[in-house]
Amino acid sequence: MFDVIRRSYLKKLHEYTDRNVIVYYSGWLQKSELRGYNGFSLNDGDKNGFMAAIHELDKSKGLDLFIHTPGGDIAATESLVEYLRSIFGTDIRAIVPQIAMSAGTMIACSCKEIVMGKHSNLGPIDPQMSGIPTHGIIEEFNRAKEEISKDPSTIPLWQPIIAKYHPTLIGECEKAIAWSTEIVKQWLVTAMFDGDPEAIKKSEHIVSELGDHALMKSHARHISGQRAKEIGLNIQFLEDDQELQEAVLSVHHACIQTLTATPASKIIENHNGVAHIQNVNPIQVQMGPGAMNLLPGIGANFPDLPSNSEM
Repeated sequence: MFDVIRRSYLKKLHEYTDRNVIVYYSGWLQKSELRGYNGFSLNDGDKNGFMAAIHELDKSKGLDLFIHTPGGDIAATESLVEYLRSIFGTDIRAIVPQIAMSAGTMIACSCKEIVMGKHSNLGPIDPQMSGIPTHGIIEEFNRAKEEISKDPSTIPLWQPIIAKYHPTLIGECEKAIAWSTEIVKQWLVTAMFDGDPEAIKKSEHIVSELGDHALMKSHARHISGQRAKEIGLNIQFLEDDQELQEAVLSVHHACIQTLTATPASKIIENHNGVAHIQNVNPIQVQMGPGAMNLLPGIGANFPDLPSNSEM
């Protein structure tokens, strides 16, 4: 039943826009009890789903890409964007019905425009390392150097903190920051601002706004469509087209309902009903938060994403 309803709404949206439609939905909000389950994040395995969804589409009709994700691996994000562009060029429109954080925001910035509603949010693009902002690590390290230089008696206070840093940590943080900002800037210049004489200036401003941890204060900061537009992103508001809004939100609610009521943890699906759906074992959901340490392959035992590439 969930599949039938979801696919009927996807088909209706396609008929309205005459564009290819692919949804990329993660169930991290609906299955929040599965803390530590990395399957919710964007990763290299997702490309298999996109390959299946893209097969046999009319590539000349561009792509409307729904993004609903907490983020994920930078390398996987870069690879996915390059793959999508090799198929559709820059004729890709991001649709964010609710929330696309971190790497999801990076993908949105690679598109020619971003469709958002009053309820929609993007997020900062500052990289994380094991859940800790790389900007924060560098800021703390520089603060330690400054305080120790001014007052050597503070060494005993800082020593146990700095001792936790592995030898290449600061360098890895700097490289992750440079990597994320460079690729997003390039994507903005070549798609959203293609042909604009001020493309580089606009892109640099957007990247500085989205990537400045000191400005954003938190990697979890929610950026509204209005704020995204003020930053300089090309935002189309759902409320300006009631028929589009109804079609988009119908798809969104159908996907959310699927993630809520079934074992599905991630959905990649096109308007023809070709889908790649990742499931979690229903028992994992039923057992609740304490289950994570009891299930092999989940939680503490699940392989971590590369520490220098989390978004």
